[in-house]
Amino acid sequence: MTTRLFCSLALLFSLTSIMAQNETITVEDIWDGDKLVGKSVPGFNFLNDGKHYTRLENNTIKQYDLVSGKFTNNLFSITEIDPSTDFPDEFDSYTFNADETKILLETAKEKIYRRSSKANYYIWDKAQKTITQLSKDGKQGYATFSPDSDKVAFVADNDLYVKDLKNGQTTRITNDGKYNHIINGSADWVYEEEFSFAKAFYWSPDGKKIAFMRFDESAVKEFTMTKFKGGLYPEYETFKYPKVGEKNAVVSAHIYDLESGKTTTVDTGNETDIYIPRIKWTKDPNQLCVFRMNRHQNDLELLLADTKTGKTKLLLQEKNKYYVDVDDDLTFLKDGKCFIWTSEQDGFNHIYLYNMKGKLEKQLTKGKYDVSKFYGVDEDTKQVYYKSSETSPMEENIYTVNLKGKNKRRLTKGAGTHNAQFSSTFDYFVNSHSTINAPSTYIVRDQEGKAIRTIEDNAALAAMKETYGVNPVEFFQFETSEKVELNGWMLKPANFNPNRQYPVFMYLYGGPGSQQVKDQWKGQNYWWFQMLAQQGYIVACVDNRGTGARGEEFKKMTYQQLGKYETIDQIEAAKYLGGLPYADASRVGIFGWSYGGFMSSLCLLKGNDVFKAAIAVAPVTSWRWYDTVYTERYMRTEAENPDGYKDNSPVYFADQLKGHYLLIHGGGDDNVHYQQSAEMMNALIDANKQFDTYTYHNRAHGIRGGNTRLHLYTKMTNFLNEKLKGDAVNYNADVKRP
Repeated sequence: MTTRLFCSLALLFSLTSIMAQNETITVEDIWDGDKLVGKSVPGFNFLNDGKHYTRLENNTIKQYDLVSGKFTNNLFSITEIDPSTDFPDEFDSYTFNADETKILLETAKEKIYRRSSKANYYIWDKAQKTITQLSKDGKQGYATFSPDSDKVAFVADNDLYVKDLKNGQTTRITNDGKYNHIINGSADWVYEEEFSFAKAFYWSPDGKKIAFMRFDESAVKEFTMTKFKGGLYPEYETFKYPKVGEKNAVVSAHIYDLESGKTTTVDTGNETDIYIPRIKWTKDPNQLCVFRMNRHQNDLELLLADTKTGKTKLLLQEKNKYYVDVDDDLTFLKDGKCFIWTSEQDGFNHIYLYNMKGKLEKQLTKGKYDVSKFYGVDEDTKQVYYKSSETSPMEENIYTVNLKGKNKRRLTKGAGTHNAQFSSTFDYFVNSHSTINAPSTYIVRDQEGKAIRTIEDNAALAAMKETYGVNPVEFFQFETSEKVELNGWMLKPANFNPNRQYPVFMYLYGGPGSQQVKDQWKGQNYWWFQMLAQQGYIVACVDNRGTGARGEEFKKMTYQQLGKYETIDQIEAAKYLGGLPYADASRVGIFGWSYGGFMSSLCLLKGNDVFKAAIAVAPVTSWRWYDTVYTERYMRTEAENPDGYKDNSPVYFADQLKGHYLLIHGGGDDNVHYQQSAEMMNALIDANKQFDTYTYHNRAHGIRGGNTRLHLYTKMTNFLNEKLKGDAVNYNADVKRP
């Protein structure tokens, strides 16, 4: 035996021994307990001084020094409350008033939909050491201190109230609230879901007025969900849900004056079939800004309303040949002369400075990249803080630029995705950072980006990668036949052998402005993908046209044709991956959730000669069954765009199924209704196509709770191993597949 051969055998034996020591990832490891869940740092409740923050620990509000991390004081403990007081044994969250002399304690919180909730609230007076219940007449929603700290406004049973903390009196501002008819001070279902807010009332800067929105949803059609909870008969939940082309709630903006008790209606014009996606106070307590948007969502106006008369004048108008995205970036500066606005008007999302006459003063950021988040402005130093994908569409970093659009600085370094939460004075920020191969770290940095201390590095979770011997996720790019360059990531199987051919499992979402191909930790899905790689799969993901961080034209080119170009791109991605020498083109599968389920269904049906199997969880199967705001933004109505609906809805292509199809839905999904999958099942049965299906009764769109995720991912893993990797009989195939 030669020395070289001996060394080679020794090395092989050593590698085999090391690999043998690596543990095998199981579905139970991922979803049963928190073994593979990273530690997160909850949002910081910064105090006014900008140097301290508070956290809720064991029913105690503890104060910490941001720089050192040291505990400095207990600001409140449940043990301070008189035991004879009718206060529960714990509380869920808290907020301070403006001068930090009182604390609003939230107890028995009850979730309604994605963002909405109600709870019982109590006010703790720090100086007097007294606790006062906000209301004893049922639970309240969105209780909020006034800026002068002496009042609290809240919603109860669809009406708006305000409580004076000095005299204890509660004033009812509205009187016509009624379930499924009139809502005052909180959003209806579609606004909550698609415009991303639930609370719909706001204190004026001086605390003397409250602006609120009123939703008249009387004419909106109802949708009923069936819940199975062990009774003799099922329970039914009925709520207002406007589907494409149907009537929306009539929404109006109002201003209540606490001194006069008078309510003024804001003049938003005679047309009521519009959206009011935001209302925001200017720095002038006599002037409210109201967003008015047409139903097509391609014409947005910022209106300034006089609080005494309700009359409005145009501040700014933005039109778009596709649609205008609405966000919270409108920021009025303290001097009352200017405001910050973000817009895609030059083809990329950037930050602009306007004066209060609506005249552009300065474009603060510029270039072929998108600003993905506006954090705020430090008006003392004239610095604007934001996040952008300037270095790469797959990365995000934190930047600052001054109000003259000069002296731009990058505050974070290194590949990956950075997020920030700034202190109230902008002196410090907590920087969370991750890559696709490394879980999040949380570091306190100063305003120059210098690291002060590490709060959490998730070293234990990172070490689990060594325990399981995982492979790194790799990025790649390829060019389609239409000369479009697409980004992707790939995870190769354990003990990868380039001379073998492996089944390919693709994951996608693909919806407008979304991103999956991003240098960012994927949470528990990372471990599931690694588990599949250990079992012999190539796992890959490609961001199709229509996704984000590559400018307006790339994102909005799918307008009125949702599913068309995305499916073309995913089919080409499958062909590209299947054409790799180590991939088995006859065993390509795809999986997506929600919009991704819509896409995985389309890919299997329209790409039936490319995909062998697909998993669709909570998919849209026809846009005609989805809500007005989202669908009409991208597709207009079915009457306006019949071909767009018919040509790209999976339900119309059921007869093209050849591969294996697993259709999964939550029976309590208030967002993408179970109706979508039920109708897809009907179409498949009518076409005499075999498929697999699972229903998770009572579960919402996220399909979670208890053992639900464990059950779901076990089912999906078994399906892939049987239908994609294995040799299961395919009853839909024209010919027997390998």
